[in-house]
Amino acid sequence: MRRSAFTIIEVLVTIAIIAMLAALLLPALRLSRKQAEVAVCGSNISQLLKGMFSYELENQNLPYGLDSSPKDPPTGGYPGYRSYDRPGWWWFNQLEDYYSNANKARTVALCPSKRLRGTKFKNNVLCGNYGVNRSICKGTDDKQSRMAEFVGTPLRSSDMPRPASTLLIVDSGYSIISWWNAVDEPPVVLSKGAIEDTAYVPGLWINERKDLWPDQKPDAIDGRHPRKTVNVGFADGHVSLTKAKDLFVEKTGVDYKNKKPLWVPK
Repeated sequence: MRRSAFTIIEVLVTIAIIAMLAALLLPALRLSRKQAEVAVCGSNISQLLKGMFSYELENQNLPYGLDSSPKDPPTGGYPGYRSYDRPGWWWFNQLEDYYSNANKARTVALCPSKRLRGTKFKNNVLCGNYGVNRSICKGTDDKQSRMAEFVGTPLRSSDMPRPASTLLIVDSGYSIISWWNAVDEPPVVLSKGAIEDTAYVPGLWINERKDLWPDQKPDAIDGRHPRKTVNVGFADGHVSLTKAKDLFVEKTGVDYKNKKPLWVPK
């Protein structure tokens, strides 16, 4: 009895079909993965917003962007690297008591889509995850006197007349961010010499001409989510997937367009 077998032509045709199917399916799988990451990112920001508002209920104001007054470090030590990150309790450290456990708090503080290179940035929780608006979550102090507008007591929800239009937390190049990082001509020159100055909105077109570290550029220029969108958590508690360009602040004469109430809640 003759044993049936595939001919070489049949094998080649089968391989070609499998290759074609793979070529068709891989882009769809990549897109599905990216969309899943967008959903996780949005969920993270939603959880962080809930933590912020729970903190506000107990403390009468939103958390500091950076509180350098406590003498003891937060659980797990100071985030970042002492050589270029300021030590202190960052806003996400202050929220850990408002989650079921500390591990969950640290997990939701990490964006699953960040595109940083090099251990200096990839392993630094302060870089390439989420940033709070410095006009709201102010700092206890600042090593740069020019940043005085971002120093003081953090705002309360009641201080914001249009919270649904005011950005509170966003996909960011650094853990604190301000309108200075989203404007084409900031009030002063920003440079990578101060790591805080390298905060950026991922995918915003002005990042192409910013003075950034090379390892930051894929995340800053190419963007983090499909079509250069970012997840934004607003001061009323809702989260919106927004085009990075919609967060751009344009200098117009002596004033700035799109600064208020998006970045500055007035």
